[in-house]
Amino acid sequence: MKAIEIRNKYLKFFENHGHKVIPSSPLIPENDPSVLFTTAGMQPLVPYLLGEKHPEGKRLTDYQKCLRTNDIDEVGDNRHLTYFEMLGNWSLGDYFKEESIQMSYDFLTKELGIPAEKISVTCFAGDEDCPRDELTASCWEKAGIPKDRIYFYGKDDNWWIAGEEGPCGPDTEMFYDTGKPKCSDNCQPSCDCGKYVEIWNNVFMEYYKKDGKYTKLEQKNVDTGLGLERMAMLLQGKQTPFDTELFSPVMERLQSLAKNDDIASRRIVAEHMRASMMIICDGGRPSNLDRGYILRRLIRRMTRHLNKLQIDLNELPNLIELNVETLKEMYPELESHKQEIKDVIVAEKDKFMKTLNNGEREFNKVINRLKNQGINKIDGKTIFNLYETYGFPPEVTKDLATENGFEVDLSEVDKLFKEHQEKSRMGSDQKFKGGLAEQNEKTIAYHTATHLLNAALKKVIGPSSHQRGSNITTERMRFDFNCDHKLTPEEKQAAEDLVNEWIKADLPVTVETMKKEDALKSGAECMFIEKYPDEVTVYTIGNVSKELCGGPHVKHTGELGHFKIVKEEASSQGVRRIKAILE
Repeated sequence: MKAIEIRNKYLKFFENHGHKVIPSSPLIPENDPSVLFTTAGMQPLVPYLLGEKHPEGKRLTDYQKCLRTNDIDEVGDNRHLTYFEMLGNWSLGDYFKEESIQMSYDFLTKELGIPAEKISVTCFAGDEDCPRDELTASCWEKAGIPKDRIYFYGKDDNWWIAGEEGPCGPDTEMFYDTGKPKCSDNCQPSCDCGKYVEIWNNVFMEYYKKDGKYTKLEQKNVDTGLGLERMAMLLQGKQTPFDTELFSPVMERLQSLAKNDDIASRRIVAEHMRASMMIICDGGRPSNLDRGYILRRLIRRMTRHLNKLQIDLNELPNLIELNVETLKEMYPELESHKQEIKDVIVAEKDKFMKTLNNGEREFNKVINRLKNQGINKIDGKTIFNLYETYGFPPEVTKDLATENGFEVDLSEVDKLFKEHQEKSRMGSDQKFKGGLAEQNEKTIAYHTATHLLNAALKKVIGPSSHQRGSNITTERMRFDFNCDHKLTPEEKQAAEDLVNEWIKADLPVTVETMKKEDALKSGAECMFIEKYPDEVTVYTIGNVSKELCGGPHVKHTGELGHFKIVKEEASSQGVRRIKAILE
């Protein structure tokens, strides 16, 4: 069964069970306080999981484009992906465990045709904070899973919470038995031997954690996530996602072009190319900051491995063309952004080739110095520094060293890379943590301030100025907007003064639900119109701002305090960035 068929079956199934199909949000989130990219299906729905009314009702379903970079260095093995698609369904205070579990069981067995005996499930075992989730287990038994395939695990495996504080609850995970023999008598879903593969996760948000204590939520929610690539792989009887139709055309083309074939390198090129294309399609551009740096890293890593495969880099536009053709049924937007995708990737590739040339010059300085000292071995720290400072890949250093009669100490390189990856992963965990715990009075105030700044910039720069992204913490707001020049001191002061004028006026912030086309006719602005469902939420601030937005916001602008721009800088080509605080 192809991936597109699985997606369509999923959406149709839940639509038939009273769910409204909502569009996928872009990979680059709008007004999300916690992340660089959309990392999960629940992320765009945070305000509604916290109690705001969704314009499409209490039952929702969608496919969500997601990007996670915690394990970017692991891509190349048989399973890791940075970009993936998550299928999800939600109950916002409507059905709960029994109906959720029955629908999951019916979809897996009846719609996808998975034999019930291939499914095992896990439930929360309970602890001193919250009781054992016997209800979930009994719901699975009622649905058709026998007791001997129902397992109980602790919080590490079967509990979900976004941070230290916020909505949380037990989850239940579904596992597919691949048919491989058990690795031991104790082999079960928690084992990583490959016999059991997790395919779906249903989170039951029924508690709220604060100051280490758990209380029951008034609005209980269900949030589920099913990974499309993994499910396609299993249903097609493939060994890896790279063997499915999502990747096989480009994998085969790479193999035919490669003069030095390597399966890991082909996977890296195929995966990073797809991820880069999706980011660019949703407005991302390479830079040295945040999500721009992630995109730059993906393109450069892809380029390195094209070099390793000894594939002519002039083939890049053709490879992109093939990928668009392969994926356009699933993501039609790729077709309309094809030239833009080519231009961005090729330009970044060209920049990176200059980096490689600079790195080679530095490498030559290193070996000349070592020759003068009578040393014929390059230590790991030097190799790592060439990578960290100049972006010069260790495998290139190794090849050039061998050609020049030098040995290399790769054991120390591995150690330094592991330390580097651990720091990166810790940083990613902070950047990419879930958003539910981040909604508070300060972030809500900053969220409202982004609307005022957006309106102010339209007056100061002109109506062609539009928001390109934002990031909010409890300490500050960051706002990206398209602009072809550095703001003058007068322009910055004028924008700041306008925002403060509107704050001082204590303008009312009102919200209403309307048809999307009516919202656009009324002059409401939004970043990505295609991400919104047919019914939308529109926030209006006095007579100065009107935007499609999920909220939440303050009730009056007077609650914001004093607005101050602390920095204005370039974000990427044609995009400027303002950092501001509320005092």
